[in-house]
Amino acid sequence: MLREGRDVTLVAWGAMIPEALKTAAEWEAKGVSAEVIDVATLKPLDAETIINSVKKTGRCVIVHEAPLTGGFGGEIAARVAEGAFSSLLAPIERVTGYDTVMPLLKLENIYLPDAARIGKAVNRAMAFV
Repeated sequence: MLREGRDVTLVAWGAMIPEALKTAAEWEAKGVSAEVIDVATLKPLDAETIINSVKKTGRCVIVHEAPLTGGFGGEIAARVAEGAFSSLLAPIERVTGYDTVMPLLKLENIYLPDAARIGKAVNRAMAFV
């Protein structure tokens, strides 16, 4: 856990950690407290920490660089659905790379999730208040 919060759980790893933290700080200014979890390892996955956080916040936004289809975020979403479904106040959100080949360096920033895209997902999750 990199940051404690009460309203939404942001789950990320690798290069998406700074973006998740930036989003959390931006939403804090709007009165939304975001908990940020660094997955750190995919195997073993610390699903317990993620599930406990989602049970507390009621919302989950998963952020990763891989495409949506076949990305590890789908596994995390499944674990959250299995372990915290009755606590969810909004659908699980995933902010990912696009379902296409990762572009060369010049276009990488268009492909990768950023704080703006993560913020839109937080906004959708918070709309269920």
